[in-house]
Amino acid sequence: MRSTIDRLVQLQELTLIRDEQRSLHGAGADLTSLNERIDGMIQELDPAVKAIYLRLSKKDHVIIAPLHEGKCSMCGMSIAISQVQSVKQCRTLVACPSCARILYDPNGVKWLAERPKRSSGERKTGLARFSSPALMLPHLKAKSAAEAVAELANALEREKLVDDAATLAKLAMDREAPVSTNVGRGLAFPHVRGIEGGALTLVFGTSEAGIKWGDGDEDPVNFVFFSTIPTAASSFYLKILAGLVDPFSKDVNRKAALAAETPDALWKALTKATRYSIK
Repeated sequence: MRSTIDRLVQLQELTLIRDEQRSLHGAGADLTSLNERIDGMIQELDPAVKAIYLRLSKKDHVIIAPLHEGKCSMCGMSIAISQVQSVKQCRTLVACPSCARILYDPNGVKWLAERPKRSSGERKTGLARFSSPALMLPHLKAKSAAEAVAELANALEREKLVDDAATLAKLAMDREAPVSTNVGRGLAFPHVRGIEGGALTLVFGTSEAGIKWGDGDEDPVNFVFFSTIPTAASSFYLKILAGLVDPFSKDVNRKAALAAETPDALWKALTKATRYSIK
């Protein structure tokens, strides 16, 4: 059953990658290869599992959700101890009694920081909900995608947001394999989905010289937006993507970010560029 769970997680990730490509490139994007891979994986599923997948995918593209602290990470439903044990034993598919998504026991990077508590104080807006000056890295030293991702992942560990920067960086590079997150115009959006327990988090780095990204003839990358994404924030992440791509298609915002010499200056450039696109 573990192999079935792993295949469903991979299938879900490919489907969400396709959603990202449509968000970035529009309805006219050539997704033939991705569609063929997704269709092939669906056909290889056990008939009973395939029926469950097709039923769930009609409602939402997140059909399998990790357990987090005994709860479904998508709907927040507390799961009975007996069901939690069944999920961990992985001998059969277990569905969330509330949202009906398949549940699985995740392995990998853990979120360390506490989620911000609601208070009567001033409400954060814009990118301040997802990032901070401490997560700004002007003038990345990286020459390659792997080196850039490692620098940005290290910033998350340094700020005590995740427990394992090396594993996080590896997961991000594994995500690059199906479709590069280099979207052209000097922009790349590496990310890791399934980091439960916190909020969507963004680390931003710049490189005036440009970073080689991918094995082909893709444009070098000057702006790297690295995100950790809780599963439940997958759809919201598409809005963040659009809110970053549009401002950084404008020369004035690109020049301001590349000119920033300090994290505070880069934060100022980023928040100014996105003040209308990310509320």
